[in-house]
Amino acid sequence: MDKKFLKKIIAQSPEDLQVISACCSEAKVNTLEIKYLPSNKIFLLSILRIDKENENNKNLINSIIKFEFIESSKSKNIDQNNSNLLLELLAIDIFKRDHNFEITLLFSKNRFITLTTEIIEVTLEDQKLEDDKSN
Repeated sequence: MDKKFLKKIIAQSPEDLQVISACCSEAKVNTLEIKYLPSNKIFLLSILRIDKENENNKNLINSIIKFEFIESSKSKNIDQNNSNLLLELLAIDIFKRDHNFEITLLFSKNRFITLTTEIIEVTLEDQKLEDDKSN
């Protein structure tokens, strides 16, 4: 019996965030699936990513990346009014600036989102396999 397990990865350091970045490179993101909730200090990203963790397995997985304790969010070269805009996430990078961290989501075509936070608290949680009828 072949069981399928969904992943949940929690990042609390720059090294942990590199693991999430590696899992999510080449993921597809629709601009409608990007949400910043300033009153809750949460930034959410719903992605469709390739299952890179399993060899010879190229299943697509719907996942959520949740960034907590976000003080601000800035984007560049992203038309937020275009609901059909599909972005390709290339990497998630982090920089230390004074007492804050800047988490940068790098997308194809020189697009990016920068999040400012004092604490690294990021979760990648798989929701379901894209073509799986049992989920």
